[in-house]
This record gives sequence, structure tokens and C-alpha cells, in this order.
Amino acid sequence: MGRLNKIIIGVPVLAVLMCFPVLAYHDAGVAHCNGCHTMHNSQDGQLVDPDSPNGNAWLMVQSESSDVCLACHATRLGAVFGDDPLNPPAERGGGNFTFLLEDNINDGHAGADNPISGDAAGHNIISANMGVAADATLTTAPGGTFPAGILSCTSCHDPHGNGDFRLLYGAGPVQDGSYNFTAPAPDATGLGLFGPGESESNPTAYNDGMSDWRANCHGDYHAINGNLRHPAGVALGGSISTAYNLYNGTEDISGGTQATAYLAEVPFEDSTVTTDSTAGPSANSKVACISCHRAHATSAPDAGRWDFSVTLLMEDGHESGSYPIPDPYNSINQRSLCNKCHVKDAGDHIADGGVE
Repeated sequence: MGRLNKIIIGVPVLAVLMCFPVLAYHDAGVAHCNGCHTMHNSQDGQLVDPDSPNGNAWLMVQSESSDVCLACHATRLGAVFGDDPLNPPAERGGGNFTFLLEDNINDGHAGADNPISGDAAGHNIISANMGVAADATLTTAPGGTFPAGILSCTSCHDPHGNGDFRLLYGAGPVQDGSYNFTAPAPDATGLGLFGPGESESNPTAYNDGMSDWRANCHGDYHAINGNLRHPAGVALGGSISTAYNLYNGTEDISGGTQATAYLAEVPFEDSTVTTDSTAGPSANSKVACISCHRAHATSAPDAGRWDFSVTLLMEDGHESGSYPIPDPYNSINQRSLCNKCHVKDAGDHIADGGVE
């Protein structure tokens, strides 16, 4: 069984102390610049950023921009990088970077003997303090040209704040002009930094544009160039939306109702969705990249919302020893959540002890 074999290096005390004044900066632009920056890289006779004795390009208090962000947002204020991948923080919609630290996330056949490291768990942000580096396999984003060697929190999020969902960049230059986004930020409403995590009655509300925005980096997986692997950013249509609404798990494939069909683990885009929605989709609702993937990382390969390589959801974590992604139906018989739209488990035989 796989076990965590990496140690998270503690965030320097200075950065932790400085995280408090920056909170309001994102919120209303009224906090202290020194939450993230230092003018002279010197304080009380000590280097503020000892890794950059001559200072760094943006006068930051850390040499890596992700380390600056994670000083506040790793285990608090959103908790996007928990300190234990076997006991992650409450899910808030985007997944969690802690799964990049896993030594094996392969729960397919013979997964214990063929480990897939957490390097494949999602977006490989560069953060020396958290013990993660650039993607060990890919030099550019899958299906795109964004350089893997410069990926950080600020590749996607504007640290100085804007009016967009999760401070995501819209169309225009990013990474100091080294890359250009062509699609605007998506229309969505996320869960707060505090309070309960994601649930069926407390989901992230995806309204429109998420797939187009992700195509900024992963364009080969979108219809714009003919290399589409699965529809994204298009209407579900009548048959798929009906299947979604009726599906209530492998043990009850046709007993659901649209009024309560929304599954936070398999979201869709619709202009009517809110963070307290429970209703399933209409024919005009859209399938999106985030219907199957989370943004940061998960304990499944490719940031999957569920492990695509297991037959039964209860098998997740058995081969690898990684965190088992919770089954929203809490059933030993539950098969892949692909069935929420495609209902290919309709012919399965249910036995008292599990699927025959």
C-alpha cells in the first residue's frame, strides 16, 4: 500500500505573519503591500527572501510566487494545499494540491505494482516551500503550449484582484507577457473561504464559459481544432439531461427527479445555477471540463473528480493506498460517475453483497 513519502517543508514564519494584511487587499484593495512584497529584501538585519540575496524580479517576500500565495491559502483561507493528502481539507470545488505529494494514485488493475505518482494528480504548480516542482513528464500544458516550467498560482489568478470568479485572468497577457489568454474569465460563483465545504446543497455554481477559459491552455481538447476527445462547452441535449435527472445511483438508475438531481461531483453549466441549487440540468445546460475534472488536483490521475480507472467507486484507494474519493451515493455497488450522464450500468446485477 502506498504511503506518503514526501515531507511538506514548513512555511517561513515571516510569510505566515505577513499573510494577515494581504487578506483585505484581494477583497477591496486596502491592505498593506508588504503582505507580499519587500522594498529592500532586508528586515532586522536578515534577508526577507534568503533564496534571492540580490532580490527577485517582483520584490516578493518569497522567491516563488506560489509560495507567497500559499503562505495564506495552503491550510487556511480556502485551504488549497492541505498538509496531509490522506486527510485533505474540506472540498471547496477546485480540488487540492496536497495530492501532488502522493507517491501512488494508481487504483487500476495491479496499481500497487505500477505506481503513478502524485505528479499526475493535477496542475503542477512550482512551490519549493511545499515540496512540489514543475511537471516531471510534460514540458507544456496537455493539449496546449503553456510552459510547464513557469506554472504557478499567478498563472491563473490575479494576485492584485479583479472582478472575476476566483480572481481568474481574462483575455490578455499573463505571466509577465510570456503567454496570452484569448478567452474571458468564466461566469461562476464559488464557495466562501470559510464555512462548510462542497455538498449537494452547497455546490460551486458554474454558469458559463468555463470550458472556453480552460481552452486558453488546453485548446487541443476543444472543438476549435478538431482534436476534441469529449464534448465540452456544448448543450447536454434532451437524452443526456433526462438521464442525468433520473439517475440516482447504480442501485436506482431511474428513480431520480429533476428537482433534486444536481450532483456536486458531476456539475454542469447553466445560467440558473446558484450555490444552493439542487435541480438537475435542462436540455440547454452545458457539459464542461469541470464536469469531470477539478481545477487544482485530486487523488485520481488527471485531476479526475472520480477515478476513471476503477470499476466500483469503493475500490478507489485500495491498490494505491491514496485518499479514497468519497462516493456521493455511499453504495458498495456504485460504478463510475460517468453513468450519471451515460447510464451504462443499467444492465448490472445487484447482489446483497455487491455487484455480481
